[in-house]
Amino acid sequence: MTHDHLDAPIRAASRPFGRVLTAMVTPFTADGALDLDGAARLADHLVTQQGNDALVVNGTTGESPTTTDAEKERLIRAVVEAVGDRARVVAGVGTNDTRHTIELAASAEKAGAHGLLVVTPYYNKPPQAGLLRHFTAVADASGLPVMLYDIPHRSGVPIETETLVRLAEHGRIVAVKDAKTDLTATSWVTSRTDLAYYSGEDALTLPALAVGCVGVVGTSTHFTGAETKRMIEAYDAGDTATALAWHRRLLPLFTGIFRTQGTILVKAGLAVQGLPAGPVRPPLVEATDGEVAQLRADCAAAGLPLP
Repeated sequence: MTHDHLDAPIRAASRPFGRVLTAMVTPFTADGALDLDGAARLADHLVTQQGNDALVVNGTTGESPTTTDAEKERLIRAVVEAVGDRARVVAGVGTNDTRHTIELAASAEKAGAHGLLVVTPYYNKPPQAGLLRHFTAVADASGLPVMLYDIPHRSGVPIETETLVRLAEHGRIVAVKDAKTDLTATSWVTSRTDLAYYSGEDALTLPALAVGCVGVVGTSTHFTGAETKRMIEAYDAGDTATALAWHRRLLPLFTGIFRTQGTILVKAGLAVQGLPAGPVRPPLVEATDGEVAQLRADCAAAGLPLP
């Protein structure tokens, strides 16, 4: 009995956006206006101090549902100017309207973004044929590489395996932010395509690497970026024991950042550190004293105490 298929080399998936990306919060001033100076300073911190290879701006963590199209473009320009020579800037442009998504993609490209994050259209629950048409239309309309964002617990619809395999045939659809939390489905896609898979669940980053993922688009990485990169690099080097040790150490913050909506706790933690954050926009609400105390405990448990 032979196992020739086991002897074939595993394709080394490319990393079009590096290993560690953070879905950056959008800093606001005390009165809720866009804080472009703060965004530039936060972006610099995330790249310089937290080791991020790329930043996602205008994602859900960046409160994209409550920022205007004009604010989104201004934010991209500010972040590209601040760190674009040192890190990739990926612009969230996904909506549940294909025409609007294409408009945001054009605006992001004009503003200097290096890539696009396109979430599954949410709430209107298109069938798979609609997803195929939506993502293809966006990729056709832009010259930028596209990262699909598969997050069915928010969008209401998964991008099915066969749909992902077909989308992978498009020259500009190069990556997936995978928040499906279905590593079997992930395994099938990474085995059948060259899509660069990035974990969209901080705590699943290490197991996701084992089935072909190449990195993470994180939220806790506002605080754990440098350590998360060390975990991924250890795994890449074949030192799975060290990678597991990092995973276990960081687990309290990988999960703790989502005790309430992630943006709320990230902004609270940044504020404690004296970094730009500002308030959240409604319908989000500020972290309670109890939530901040719990965040402090989670950070301490991860070996990354807040000041």
